[in-house]
Amino acid sequence: MNAPWKHGSVGQRDPFHAFVCDDHSFDLLRAVASEMGWAPEKVNKGGMRNAVQSLSITASPQILFVDMSESGDPLNDINSLAEVCEPGTVVIAAGQVNDVRLYRDLVASGIQDYLLKPFGADQLRDALAQAQAVFLAPRDAGPERPHMTVAVVGTRGGVGASSMATSLAWMLSEKKKRPTALLDLDIHFGTNALAMDLEPGRGLTDAIENPSRIDGLFIERAMVRASDMLAILSAEAPINQPMMTDGGAFYQLLEEFRQAFECSIIDLPRNMLIQHTHLMTDVNVAVVVTELSLAAARDTIRILSWLKSNAPQARILVVANRVHPGAPEISRKDFEQSIERKVDVIVPFDLRIAAQAAKLGKTLAETAKGSKVGAACTAMMDEVLGLAGDEADNPGAKSTARKGDSLLGKIGDFKSMIPSRRKDKATALEG
Repeated sequence: MNAPWKHGSVGQRDPFHAFVCDDHSFDLLRAVASEMGWAPEKVNKGGMRNAVQSLSITASPQILFVDMSESGDPLNDINSLAEVCEPGTVVIAAGQVNDVRLYRDLVASGIQDYLLKPFGADQLRDALAQAQAVFLAPRDAGPERPHMTVAVVGTRGGVGASSMATSLAWMLSEKKKRPTALLDLDIHFGTNALAMDLEPGRGLTDAIENPSRIDGLFIERAMVRASDMLAILSAEAPINQPMMTDGGAFYQLLEEFRQAFECSIIDLPRNMLIQHTHLMTDVNVAVVVTELSLAAARDTIRILSWLKSNAPQARILVVANRVHPGAPEISRKDFEQSIERKVDVIVPFDLRIAAQAAKLGKTLAETAKGSKVGAACTAMMDEVLGLAGDEADNPGAKSTARKGDSLLGKIGDFKSMIPSRRKDKATALEG
């Protein structure tokens, strides 16, 4: 994900401007600028405040060096700078705060580099040379692929839908190198950012409270970057603060995702599925995550039927997660018979891998490399890509139910299995 000032063409712009706070940096920048063939008079005193004021009335340079030593709120000031910078500007910041989190936040906001003061001539030359290379690099985006939107829905709480959503987003971004957005719509209790050891930020709550602010620039600032190819939008809203929304903000976010990313993964709680039906309008693939239990079978039937009626364009993938190696509550055969379709992917239960993923702050798929769990996650990704890829050629595939099926009838048929199952269990206990 690139910041707004990292797009655009070279055009007729000054190659370099600098705004610094101290005499040492001022003299050093003038000397190095002269070495690189740039006008030394483009080095100015005044730091961030002067930079924002100056660039609000003049054209932005190709490369901008700005001193943040006198900035009380670096991230907010960088956002103010972005508002006055034209597309294409590569920004190098400098400051006296030696903090890894600040560095990551600044890079995530779109700056090219952050130099800790005092810096030397060699360090400055390297940073400016790298910035020049970034600005002049070819901007060939390569062959365009149609945007893919995937909704991940859990049939019940605790089946691991969020784990599957984060794993899918990670694999698409890391293994397939596709720019991917992950949207966690559990506003109060979402765990997508937590699973990757990230702070969720206020981006999602800000979007809900101020939908009119949502645009490409908002997306760049609000999303938290997990890697160069993966960005997350989530929240941890106070539980005494209900989020009142008609869902319009979510729809606008997804519209912006289509412009900025190749893939959008929505971690969609089932209550949101019912409350905001329009979120499924443009979904290509719906991943239904379930467990092999009686209650999950009932709810899988209901959700598959809902998807058939409300999102007929979506291709369906059923993933049974956390399947114990021993006998599950319901066998795979009986489960598939009850939902009248096959389970596409079985993800085995592995407590050690799950605990390790939580401990390391990594996705299940990343932690499970080389294991059966990892292979199942990869199979899920391949199935999703396959369904999205052949959607136009075979729109009738993966039907969620047979024609003429009655939802009430299907649930009733399955409930008829309950007495015999309980009787068998009681007989086993007596024995």
